[in-house]
Amino acid sequence: MSFRGLLRQGAGYVLTGGLAAVVDIGGFHLLSARMDGVLVPAVLSFLAAAVVNYLLSSVFVFGRDWRSARRAGLFIVFASIGLAINAGSTWLLASSLPIAPTWAKVGGVGIAFAANFLMNALIVFRPSGTAKA
Repeated sequence: MSFRGLLRQGAGYVLTGGLAAVVDIGGFHLLSARMDGVLVPAVLSFLAAAVVNYLLSSVFVFGRDWRSARRAGLFIVFASIGLAINAGSTWLLASSLPIAPTWAKVGGVGIAFAANFLMNALIVFRPSGTAKA
């Protein structure tokens, strides 16, 4: 993949990832107001956002069939790594800084974004000539 192609995908991922972030942060905001702590709401909202992100990224960013079981499995594996980054960062920010939990979640989403994009672009959705799907 060329650097230009990676930048083009990155721009698309910003849009689809942005929508997934709205699902993640909005879901977290609603759940955290009704649950104790921030870790469980962070995990649940991230999982909902991961579904949105996979579907949109498959079709609109990387031009792949979302019904690939192999790709969906890889996506879940790497989304789990992203989840650890996201939820861990949210917890760390919420517990160490005097900020509202929702702002901590915004920070967690931002920290996990670059890692998620690179895992998806270079491994999960890599060009069809270099991966089996």
